[in-house]
Amino acid sequence: MELVLLATLVLLGAMLAAPSLVVAARPGGPAAGCLGLGRWAPLPSPSLARAGAPPRRARALPEPRSRAGPPGRGRSGRSPAELAVRQGFCCGAAKDGLEPRAGPNRDEAMHEPRVKPLNPCFGSGPTAKRPGWCTSVLEGALLGRSHRSAEAKARLVEVCERSRRLLGIPAEYRIGILPGSDTGAFEAAMWSLLGPRGVDCLAFESFGEGWLVDIEKQLKLADVRALRAPYGELPDLAAVDFDRDVVFCWNGTTSGVRVPNGDWIAEDRRGLVLCDATSAAFAMELPWAKLDVVTWSWQKVLGGEAQHGMLVLGPRAVERLSSWSPPWPVPKLFRLTSKGKLAEAIFAGETINTPSMLAVEDALDGLRWAEAIGGLPALIERCRANLAVLERLVAAGKGFGFLARRPEIRSPTSVCLTIEHPAVLRLDEPGRQAVVKAMCALLAEAKVAYDIASYRDAPAGLRIWCGATVETADLEALVPWLVFALETVTRRLPAA
Repeated sequence: MELVLLATLVLLGAMLAAPSLVVAARPGGPAAGCLGLGRWAPLPSPSLARAGAPPRRARALPEPRSRAGPPGRGRSGRSPAELAVRQGFCCGAAKDGLEPRAGPNRDEAMHEPRVKPLNPCFGSGPTAKRPGWCTSVLEGALLGRSHRSAEAKARLVEVCERSRRLLGIPAEYRIGILPGSDTGAFEAAMWSLLGPRGVDCLAFESFGEGWLVDIEKQLKLADVRALRAPYGELPDLAAVDFDRDVVFCWNGTTSGVRVPNGDWIAEDRRGLVLCDATSAAFAMELPWAKLDVVTWSWQKVLGGEAQHGMLVLGPRAVERLSSWSPPWPVPKLFRLTSKGKLAEAIFAGETINTPSMLAVEDALDGLRWAEAIGGLPALIERCRANLAVLERLVAAGKGFGFLARRPEIRSPTSVCLTIEHPAVLRLDEPGRQAVVKAMCALLAEAKVAYDIASYRDAPAGLRIWCGATVETADLEALVPWLVFALETVTRRLPAA
């Protein structure tokens, strides 16, 4: 009897000591409750739940002690190493007995990790909402109001001016909101500005290739040089001719490759430099004096909603618009001039077509959050801390690598991983894609990670968003699941 009682106590103690699975639930995101900028709002009353919806099985999280942890730490303030010990796995610092494997042999089944990310949204756009976001931050949105009203125009201007302050955009640069997300903003720039000079277009991932297609096939420019590089690399930046107009992406969202800095851009350039910075703005320093056109969208680093693009024009681009009239018809949505002059109203709170004031309110919330945590330096540091988590995973030799092998050109936002497991390397490309598809299905079904497969045109692998709205602690919780998913899928592959 005493032995039975002793065994029961031992078992009970082990159960209490084991880390519990935390699955948070809230409308619009994964945190229990809403951490606004200065208020904590509870979940809606159960009486407001959707009729017929199953009851939530979620453990409510305690009210946070602070709005956000310092860079490199998550909501709870735990460091990556502290969280990793709780999970039983630490990239690059695993201790004997911590790795969640059932036994010493690789053929034995792994245990499913016990801790899940609080926010499983690791897709590259739209991206995760800021920490603590919930729908109550939209309560002041000007719904049902004209975007031409004084109040609505003031909020549109506020989006532009808060962006200016955060990014350090010079006062003489115009900032406007355009339809069609970053794509619409960049197309408007190309259709309105290109033509009087030859064009050098850098293409090292799918969006750069897309701009090249539009330049050659739609605008039908004759004098075009394509400077290409395969996925994971950059073209030779020294080969760019700045007597010509230059079109490039600062950060390749689909390849995980970025230009290292702006040193390669000539200060005495004669052509214009058009920069697609959609997954770089708010995550990297941009040398504004060397960039004549810059675009981005709300749905990337600050976790905003889709369909709205930002366009920044420097003085040289404004001068081009005043002195050059394209010989092709310019669609209304791309039209930046009126009667041969810059359409100044676009850069003073008016828009070409009707914006969503709900999305505008959400964009303002993201900008205020960025200001509250310390501005651009804090945003950059959060991205770097997130990238470091995946760097430790790769260094740990768990079957993953970087598509961008050179650290100096590796993106800290759209991080692209390759699968380096021997059982996967022997497969052809369709076989590797099948492995990735199976891994992503496993992770999505477990509600651990959504939308992390590599871009459709990119080599088989994973694309994990590490922008500023992603918590480092969530990435640390994701890592054991990546290892688990890879091991689970590769065990199902036929023997070589």
